[in-house]
Amino acid sequence: MERKDARKMAVFTQYAVAAAVQAWRDAGLDGKDTPEKTAIMIGNGIGGIEIFEESHKKLLESGPSRMLPMTVPLMIMNEAAGNIAMRLNVHGPAFTNATACASGTDAIGMALDMIRCGRADVVITGGTEAAISEFAMGGFCMLKALSTAYNDTPQKASRPFDKDRDGFVIAEGAGIMILESEEHAKARGARIHAELAGYGASCDAYHLTSPDPEGTGGTLAINRAIADAGIKPQDIAYYNAHGTSTQINDPTETKMVKAAFGEHAKKIKVSSTKAMTGHMIAAAGAVEAIICTLAIKDNFFPATMNLDEAAPDCDLDYVPNKGVSGTINAAASASLGFGGHNGCLIIRRYA
Repeated sequence: MERKDARKMAVFTQYAVAAAVQAWRDAGLDGKDTPEKTAIMIGNGIGGIEIFEESHKKLLESGPSRMLPMTVPLMIMNEAAGNIAMRLNVHGPAFTNATACASGTDAIGMALDMIRCGRADVVITGGTEAAISEFAMGGFCMLKALSTAYNDTPQKASRPFDKDRDGFVIAEGAGIMILESEEHAKARGARIHAELAGYGASCDAYHLTSPDPEGTGGTLAINRAIADAGIKPQDIAYYNAHGTSTQINDPTETKMVKAAFGEHAKKIKVSSTKAMTGHMIAAAGAVEAIICTLAIKDNFFPATMNLDEAAPDCDLDYVPNKGVSGTINAAASASLGFGGHNGCLIIRRYA
């Protein structure tokens, strides 16, 4: 984007627009193809928090007249979707959803529903987040959610399922994909990467920040996604875990996988790519859905980095430290968010 345009956007919006343009070009769309039937569904958790911080500081120090004139339109969460619509000339519905760390996954799932019910032929969807700021970092630190034991070796700090994990590493970014109905994609000769086959969601209704320790809600989301896709649990070869590297999440998610897949859980390859990307909050699930799509395309299981010795209660095949080749016809990508939000996507090879 041009510098003058970037100045009119908060960082989370810049990420979303940049990723949307990349996805749009990859899809071979030009904006002339039924723009009124092209929709937008973007997940976000915090909005333009750096705008809030800057304007609040000016308010306290110098009064309201010194605040950024565009404070409100820059910081509100829907501006990512709005700016994408303006950049790509899209006139269908443009929505924003917020389910914390499950936002990106849920956005893609709801985009699937929009196509299925005929509200759109094409949906620009995913998640975006820019939450590395004093305010947000302070908040996460007070929750004791961030890793603090590896400040001298930060490359080792994110270590999902490892016995020495101590929290997640926060990250920023966006992941955007283009969903299309099969009929629309085939009619225009689109290059189809994979099929988004199923989506499931649930809420733990248990705690504001901690998942249900038995993983009941997350298991329900996985089961619903598999049923929605019309496949069997045994058809899943790869599970991209939420895998935040926190003490509570990783064993809980291990229970979820065992409960959802039964005996097949021991045969599935599970990995948390957050060990490489960090945790992008609302963008995480969208980026991980893209990773699953590429894993299917390349027949490659991504690794869980920094997994030197698995914790005793984490006893699945987490693909430690080095990715491996193998046939993947279907993959699951799951996300768990503060508030008990659970989402799961099923992606499979397009025949």
